[in-house]
Amino acid sequence: MGAEQLDRQTLQPRLSVVVPFLNEAATLPALISAVAGLQRQLKLPVELVLVDDGSRDGSCAIARRELQARPELQAVLLELSRNFGKEAALTAGLEASRGDVVVPLDADLQDPPELIGPMLEQWRQGFDVVYAVRQRRAGESRTKRLTAFGFYRLIGRMSATLIPADTGDFRLMDRCVVQALSQLPERTRFMKGLFAWVGFRQTAITYNRDPRQRGQSNWNYWKLWNFALDGITSFSRVPLQLLSGGGVAIALMSMVYGAWMVLRTLLFGIDLPGYASLMTAVLFLGGLQLIGLGVLGEYLGRVFEEVKRRPLYLVRRRWEQS
Repeated sequence: MGAEQLDRQTLQPRLSVVVPFLNEAATLPALISAVAGLQRQLKLPVELVLVDDGSRDGSCAIARRELQARPELQAVLLELSRNFGKEAALTAGLEASRGDVVVPLDADLQDPPELIGPMLEQWRQGFDVVYAVRQRRAGESRTKRLTAFGFYRLIGRMSATLIPADTGDFRLMDRCVVQALSQLPERTRFMKGLFAWVGFRQTAITYNRDPRQRGQSNWNYWKLWNFALDGITSFSRVPLQLLSGGGVAIALMSMVYGAWMVLRTLLFGIDLPGYASLMTAVLFLGGLQLIGLGVLGEYLGRVFEEVKRRPLYLVRRRWEQS
């Protein structure tokens, strides 16, 4: 057993729980109460980092009131200047955290905070990242479960980085992993991929995800579609490679068909081709070209966002309780 693992066995780490939220006024009291209970259960110093990603329902005021009612809980409350998206808000929370181990947690409490105890045990065994794999997703529609299942398998096959399937942001990370993530400058951030890309010693634990108890999800299918595009374009060049392969295949088929037309003309004379077959070929190739332009546009648009070098987020107000 190495010296580092011996330290982890005896060390009482400081735990940071990072929670980005948007319009979660109904769930924040239960969340803050659960984290306060976690501090008593684990008998560890716990820091709660809340990031308000442009809420419009008074979530920030409710969070501050609930924190002030629990002075024993160390907390940081960041109020962003507008809605920057969950990935940016999560990044803000990770950068503001100061714990030896850090756990991102959704505000809706679908991921149980009680699982942090078993995660800590794996961390003490020497793992730097302990991610939670969902065995069951209660409270979600069949369509959402199927699309999520398909997306994780698709990106797993398309990406050179091994991104664990059925795994969200809920995980425990050592401070060295958080520091590594802070070195990644990209603006279009697919955090599930970045968590995997940095590497380190990782292991999994499984759990059943609970349904949302209060409030409504801020995710709709359009946002999920754009989220999937961000993940694919950030971690895979397969769409571009498919375009290249498709172009080569069509060119070869055209050459073969052209050779056949020349041979048929030499053998049987000239005939008039049909209008339907001509229009089918034109529309088919035109559709492929438009698809290709769309794929190229997705990648080019993300390059455009990166080269502007704008800040990933802006903080309007920071409040601390220690």
